Order: sequence, then C-alpha cells, then structure tokens
Amino acid sequence: MHFDDLDRTSILGEDDVTMAKQSAPIRLNITDLHESVDDPALTSMTLLNELAGRYPEAISFSAGRPFEGFYEVENLSHHLMTFKGYLEAEMGLSGEQIRRTFFQYGRTKGFIHELIARQLLVDEGMAVDPESIVVTTGCQEAMVLLLRTLVRDTDDIILAATPNYVGFIGAARVAGAPIRSVREGEGGIDLDDLERQIAMVKNEGRRPRACYVVPDFANPSGASMTLADRIALLELARREQLLVIEDNPYSILCSGVRPPMLKALDEHRQVIHLGSFAKSAFAGARVGYIIADQPVESTGASGPVLLADHLAKLKSMVTLNTSTVAQAVIGGYLIENEFSLRRATAREADVYRHNLATLLDRLESVFEPVPGLPRDVSWNTPRGGMFLVITLPFPADEDMLEYSASRFGVLWTPMHHFYAGTSGSCQARLSFSVLTPEQISLGVERLGKLVQDQRGRW
Repeated sequence: MHFDDLDRTSILGEDDVTMAKQSAPIRLNITDLHESVDDPALTSMTLLNELAGRYPEAISFSAGRPFEGFYEVENLSHHLMTFKGYLEAEMGLSGEQIRRTFFQYGRTKGFIHELIARQLLVDEGMAVDPESIVVTTGCQEAMVLLLRTLVRDTDDIILAATPNYVGFIGAARVAGAPIRSVREGEGGIDLDDLERQIAMVKNEGRRPRACYVVPDFANPSGASMTLADRIALLELARREQLLVIEDNPYSILCSGVRPPMLKALDEHRQVIHLGSFAKSAFAGARVGYIIADQPVESTGASGPVLLADHLAKLKSMVTLNTSTVAQAVIGGYLIENEFSLRRATAREADVYRHNLATLLDRLESVFEPVPGLPRDVSWNTPRGGMFLVITLPFPADEDMLEYSASRFGVLWTPMHHFYAGTSGSCQARLSFSVLTPEQISLGVERLGKLVQDQRGRW
C-alpha cells in the first residue's frame, strides 16, 4: 500500500495534521522585499524584450545592441588559441598552468589587465597602471561595485547628467546610492547646473560624492562634450573635491577625430573610468573593467591602497572573478588586433555612421514640415554613437508603444525611463545600430503613420 492511500490522521495523528495544514507553502509579499525589485527603472528593459518577442515582425528601434553582421562563431575558438599562444610565448606558462588558467577560478582583479593597459596606450595614448584595473563581469557589475564602495550612507550623493543610462539608474537603486539629476544639453552635461546642484547638496548638509557622465555619444541622447567642457568639468570637480565617473563605451566607434577621454586628461586621479568590450568586441563575453587608481588612506596601514584593491574585495564576494574563458577570448581579440579597438571596430563605425545618416535623412523626409504650420516632430542630430532622441506631439509611454507595435509594426524606447519617470513623456529613443538602411527607412515610414494617426488626438 502506498503512503498516499493511507489515512493521514491514523499515521501522523491529529496534531501533526493540523500543523501540516498550518505549514502552507511560503507566500511572499512585494512589500517584504528590497524596494529595488519593484522599481520601474529595473523593469523597463524587461518590458521592451517582452514586446519585441510578441511582435517579432516589428521594426525595432529599441535594441541598443552592437551591429551583428561581422560576427563569426569560428572566431571564438581562434581568439582562445591566440590567447593560449600568448600565455605560452610571452608569459612562459606551462601546459598545466594554461589549463588551470582556462578551467579554474581566476584572479579576482582579472588576468587581462596588462592587455587592457596596452590597448589604452595604443588607442588613447594613456599610460595606465595595470594594477589599477579591475576586470568585471560587464560594465554593469562595475557600476554596482563602484557605487556600493563610494556611497557610505544616504548623505553621499551621486550627481548624474539626465537623461541618464537606465542601467546606471538601476545600479544606483540596487546599491542604495542617491542620485541628483543635472541637466544635459546638446553638448553634454550642463556645467552651470552641475555647480548649482553641488551647492544645493552641500546646503542640505550632504556630501557630493561623484559625478557620472558619458562624454561621447551618450545613451540615450547621443550628446558629446567638447574638449573645453571636459577640461572645465575636471577643473570644477577638483575645486569641489568631486570624483568623476566616466562611462565611455561609444567613443571608440567614432570614425572621425574626437576629443580625448576624461581619464586621458586626468592629472590628479579624479576620474574613475568604466570600460566595456560589449560595443567593441561583443556583448556576449560580458567583460568590462574599472580603472580606479585613486589612493585610499586607512588607519594603521603602511601606506595608501589603490581604490581598485578595495573594489576587488567587494567583487570577491559578488562574482569571485570574471569568467576566465571570456577574458581569454577578449585577450585573444585584443592581441589579434594589435591592441587597437579603433582598428578592430572600423567596419562597425562605418555602419553606424551610414545608418545615422540614413535615419536623419529619412526623418527629414517623412516629417517634412507642412507649409504654414509649425513642425510638431523634432529630433537631435548626434555626430556618432548608436542613438538619437525624437520628440513627438503625444505621450510616448508604454500604452503608446504597445499600440505602435501592434498597429504599425514599429518599436522604440520611451524616454521617461531615462529620466526615472520625471520627464521625457513625449520623447522616444531611436537606436539605429542593428538595423539595415532598408529597415531604418521602413521603420521611419511606420513611425510617420503612427504620428499621422495620433495628430489631433492630443
């Protein structure tokens, strides 16, 4: 006889049955969990992915992914073997040591730090101490580790140009780091407003800890800072004893001359640089890094320790180390391209430049102003990157996005996500990185039909 066939009371007793009934499966309430898990800033990307899955035929201007046309699966093994050769010839490792490097746990700070330092010297003319580099599991981990390290309590404030990358907003929510918004214009962060916001934070008795900026082709706006503004930002930060967090994944994709990175201009170790190979090599590797060469004094220590070493302590409790296989693939990729991401991404940069030109041309054609009437659709004109922002004559929210996808077959990203819901209600981000020129043209035509459908309703 099976246990299920028996009378539970005769076997367990009445008291045991009562206790079993009382021990129902645990039911959690969202109010019992950390507030970040129900934060709209953390759910926006999930929504976009869900809509893309439901409307696979829609032209998607929402995906911020790098161009996929040059990927070859066979290259992955080639990169691995190139890195294996580097470990043999340049590092002098034995076969057993190489196997351990690939298959075992790795150094918490990463083992391609010297190769990253070489790339920065080749592409940026910037000499970086390899020991100041922490290799991370994507740039997203870098953000969380850094914010968790810098923000001691809620009196420590991170200032950030707004609209802001939604991933940084989410990282701040997870790390419990308060963000104070600073206006952004066509030329990037508004330095006058930054100075005002710093003064306001101090007047509140709180501490301005750091300022987050994306100086080249920012996500989502596409804005870029001039050289003069970069220098002025560093001067302001030095006067105010403010760290600058530079997130610059798109600068390498510029096909023309661009100003130097903030870290390359940094003479006083004010800049903490966040780097990523997602937009240059490929996103699937999930390899990023932090340059944190700031000395940290502590009581009882024989001398200052680099901020990078403190970040590594946190990383050891989060991901232990970044995938050794992924690092090896990126290491081989760097070696094969003679440590130049500019050289490696030249074809992609041409694609993005051509796609941007196509998008701007089609927007101008589809939304040609009607004689005698003001233009009710406008957009900015970035000089590179992957994104631009369009302003529409109606709310560009989730309901409108669903309507746009189902009725007209075109997807875009509501800009209010990049303002943490406080602004951008009639704006959308258009990403042009993974589309063909033909898809861009068709997508803009569909967007034009959506605007025609909505004119006069608002």
